[in-house]
Amino acid sequence: MSAYTTNEMMTVAAARRLKNNAVCFVGIGLPSKAANLARLTSSPDVVLIYESGPIGAKPSVLPLSIGDGELAETADTVVPTSEIFRYWLQGGRIDVGFLGAAQVDKFGNINTTVIGDYHKPKVRLPGAGGAPEIAGSAKEVLIILKQSPRTFVDKLAFITSVGHGEGGDHRKRLGLPGKGPVAIITDLCIMEPEAGTNEFIVTSLHPGVTREQVIENTGWPIRFAEQVAVTEAPNEVELTALRELEERTAIAHGQKGGEE
Repeated sequence: MSAYTTNEMMTVAAARRLKNNAVCFVGIGLPSKAANLARLTSSPDVVLIYESGPIGAKPSVLPLSIGDGELAETADTVVPTSEIFRYWLQGGRIDVGFLGAAQVDKFGNINTTVIGDYHKPKVRLPGAGGAPEIAGSAKEVLIILKQSPRTFVDKLAFITSVGHGEGGDHRKRLGLPGKGPVAIITDLCIMEPEAGTNEFIVTSLHPGVTREQVIENTGWPIRFAEQVAVTEAPNEVELTALRELEERTAIAHGQKGGEE
């Protein structure tokens, strides 16, 4: 088995959560990397939809943004953004929303708006984009981000996209369809909502990661499932596909020398 990085473990673990034939609304960045790795490995028939209108996108390199021509050129079809949201998302046709985050809390609520006071923020983040609608209307949501006390916080400065709200049946009381977030995949572990409370608890530790590391990198008193699994390490097929995808992307975007 080749050596692998914690980022590679995170991406592979997230890719495995995406079932074959699922219709997936993909966020740019880590979600796009994981979703395309799934398409190249375990889920060849996954249908990737991006906010800008591509349906069935099959990019050979990772898009820089939702406006990247690679998405439209490789898609089965391209429709107006309004149709993506109205017909596909709000029409209940999206199986999985795949989102990143700047910050997340114990109930899977996401902040991508500001750090600090809203009117005088320490950091102004990229903002909501389509994430609030995806989080609200997709049948289920996967969240991927690196874990630290700055990203896993007890109280969000701003709730951009709702997860399980204040926990329990809050999401249902808000009238939101779908299950909400079903997993948070990080570079340390996998978390899933606890039955009843919908508080995220650790259900799987990545190889070599200790409970202490997870506790140190979480801004609330994180809890662990009764049975905590060990995530299966990336295999050669997964690692090769991921590294080749990253290599093609780096060359295409001028980050490395050489020609395609």
